[in-house]
Amino acid sequence: MENSIKVMIADDHILMREGIRQLLEFDGKIEVIAEANDGEECLEKLKTINPEVLLLDINMPKKNGIEVLESIRSQNLKVKVLILTVHNEIEYLLKAVDIGVDGYILKDSESAELKRAIVTVSEGESYIQSSLIPALNSRLIARDIDKEKIDSLTKRELEVLIQVANGMFNKEIANALNISERTVKNHLSNIFKKIDVSDRTQAAVFAIKNDIIKLF
Repeated sequence: MENSIKVMIADDHILMREGIRQLLEFDGKIEVIAEANDGEECLEKLKTINPEVLLLDINMPKKNGIEVLESIRSQNLKVKVLILTVHNEIEYLLKAVDIGVDGYILKDSESAELKRAIVTVSEGESYIQSSLIPALNSRLIARDIDKEKIDSLTKRELEVLIQVANGMFNKEIANALNISERTVKNHLSNIFKKIDVSDRTQAAVFAIKNDIIKLF
C-alpha cells in the first residue's frame, strides 16, 4: 500500500496479532509488514525489516517488551516504538519512558485511538494514553522530589542508607563502615529527617525504590 505507514506487531498471541492487523489495515492507511511471536524473533526481524512503527507487547517469552525496547535503543535502531499492553501499572510506563519509548497505549483502547497513536509516533511525536498521564505526571514529580532528597544526603549517609536497605543492623553497619554505633544512630537520624521517613523500614523502601543501592 503506497504511502501507508509500515507497522510491525510483536505479540505472543496469534489471535491478538490477527485482530490488530485487521483493525489497522481496514482503511488502507496502515500496512502490517511483519509480525513476531517473541522478543528475540522481534529483534532478529528488525535486522532486515524496517517498519516505521513497532507495536510492542510487554509480556512476551524469551525477551519481554521492556528488554526489546532497551535493545532497540542501545542499537540506535530508527523504528518508532509504541507499546501496546494490558499493563496500566505506572512503573511499567515509567520504565518505558525512561528508556525512550515513543508511545504507550492499553489494549482496551478503541481502534481509533490505536490508529491515532500510530500516526502520531510515526510523525515523530510521543503518544501516551490520556488516562495514564495524570498518574505518570504525579510519579515524575514525586521522583524529582525524591532526587532532591537524595542529593541532600552526604556520601557517608548514602553509605549508611545502602546498608539499611541491605537489611543490616546498627552494629553491623558500624563494623562495615568502621564507625561507632552512636555515629550510625546520628547518621540515621539525619537520614530520616532528610528523606522524610520515620523508621528504617521506610528508609529501606525509599532506597530500593530510588535505586540508591546501585550508587556504590
